[in-house]
Amino acid sequence: MPERDEKEPGADRPKKPRSCPLKGEEAEVNHIVETQNISPAQARELVRRYGNDWRKIEEAAKIYKEDS
Repeated sequence: MPERDEKEPGADRPKKPRSCPLKGEEAEVNHIVETQNISPAQARELVRRYGNDWRKIEEAAKIYKEDS
């Protein structure tokens, strides 16, 4: 039986940016700040208000940006 290559699946593929961060409020806040260009305080408020409903968070972030 031939030896198998012990690489992890997908290890040779380039990593794409994630559309959603990993679990954890601070990671979510950082992701929102980077992608939506709003303040960390505003991003925390959106995470508290909408949880992980990214569609609602993006809509609310657009409103924040329009008000600025």
